[in-house]
Amino acid sequence: MPIFTINIWAVLVASVVQFAVGAIWFGPKTFYPVWIRALGREVPTERVEMAKGETAMMFGGTYVAGLIQALTLALVIELARVISPTFGWGQGALFGFIFGAGFTAFGSLSHRLFGQADFKVYQGIKVWLIEVGQDVTGLILAGIIIGAWA
Repeated sequence: MPIFTINIWAVLVASVVQFAVGAIWFGPKTFYPVWIRALGREVPTERVEMAKGETAMMFGGTYVAGLIQALTLALVIELARVISPTFGWGQGALFGFIFGAGFTAFGSLSHRLFGQADFKVYQGIKVWLIEVGQDVTGLILAGIIIGAWA
């Protein structure tokens, strides 16, 4: 299967949607305050100043990670289309869920449990659920976009 059969526009749109999901998910009115407290930190009351390189790394790295996830999902969906040419948005959503939950979420669980400050395992699970909820949601939407955009 040539890599050129992948719809790069679908991958780009899916990666932007994933980035937007993260921005909304971790917004000040959504999960950010709960997440930051579960990490054992206080919600900042003033704007946090970061070096330009750190800001670029944080946002650029987040986008590149979503782009690689979308591209990987597109590769798998293209392989599935060889078997089932009618593969569409519903199957794309299912693949997004399977990859989001099966690989992304559960692949990071032990890292979160062992990496939680002061070994507060139950707080670690709360943090993990918030973090992977965003990952799974983003990959489901990416799967829908890539699956529908044949």
